[in-house]
Formats: sequence, structure tokens, C-alpha cells
Amino acid sequence: MEHNERLVKRRSIRLKEYDYSRTGAYFLTICTHRRQCLLGAMVDGRVILSSIGKIVVEEWLRSAEVRKEIELDTFVIMPNHLHGIVAIHGGEGEIVSNCLEAGRRTIKPKTIGSFVSGFKAAATVRANELRGTHGKSIWQRNYYEHIIRSEKELNRIREYIENNPLRWQIDRENPDRKTSQARSTIEEDDLYPWED
Repeated sequence: MEHNERLVKRRSIRLKEYDYSRTGAYFLTICTHRRQCLLGAMVDGRVILSSIGKIVVEEWLRSAEVRKEIELDTFVIMPNHLHGIVAIHGGEGEIVSNCLEAGRRTIKPKTIGSFVSGFKAAATVRANELRGTHGKSIWQRNYYEHIIRSEKELNRIREYIENNPLRWQIDRENPDRKTSQARSTIEEDDLYPWED
């Protein structure tokens, strides 16, 4: 019972007044359930994808084919998370008039949230088929998103994503990260260069 109450009380990290169906670019980080290294392993600064990691890549790329409003940019699959840049275009702020029968909520199918939800669901179904684990989640409940506001910021984030495998030893998502040694060789500001 306590576990369910915690989920209900979870605070949203989304901007309250922001329309996530607006045309724009977003930097996403999606983590595996309990940050388990399900997607691959690091070998000599490179990610070697597991079978589940390969499924995740396929579903990520397929997302742009299935969702015409989505354009994919730079991305990387890490052992327990992925980073990617996704752009939404067309239908600025448009709300589809479909309503759910139960609750009569308006559905916004062309949002970052609906994209992430659809991607996670597709990858999870295929991963569970592979593992024979029907209904088991491979993802954390939520995801991190950052609204990209300038070309300079976009380029900094691209560079961060491309270099992410080289930074695995100090990555905050790495369960075995070596913080004491790494912090002496790299400045904290260099970890997330798009944050001024």
C-alpha cells in the first residue's frame, strides 16, 4: 500500500504551462527500470548493445516512421539509459478532438509525452517477447526532458550525446561510476555543457 501511495504523490517535472505539442526540439533521457544495465555494456569506451539494446535502437528509429510529426536527431544508447534529441513539427499546439470515453479527457497524441510513451511501450513489448517476461517493465516510470532553446544549445547537447560513451566512468547513470578519481580530472561544469 505504501508503494502505491508514493506513486500517486509523485511530483511532475513537466512545466505546468508549457504545451508539449509545440514545434520545437527536446533533449530526452530515458532510463531503464532501476537503472539496470539491460541495454548493453561498455567496452573500451564503446557501447556493445545487448539484444534488448538492439530492439531499443530499432524502435527508436521506427518512431520517426510511425509518428510523422517526429524528427530524430543525435542519439546514443548507453547500458542503462538513452539520450536523444527529438523535434516535433507541424500542428503547433493543435489538439485532436478525440476524447476518452472514461473520464472524457482530451487526447494530445502529438506531444513529447505521447512519443515517449509509444516508444517505451513498443520496446517493452518486444523485449518481453524476447525474454519471455510478459508485462514486465524495462523502463523507469518517467523520463527527463529539456527544451532546446537555441542553435548553440542544440550543438552543445549533440556534442554531449556523442561523447557520452567516453564519459561513462563519471556518468551519474553509471552504477559503478568512479567519482573520486574522475572529479579530479574534469570540472563539474563540463559534465553538462548546455547548462550555463
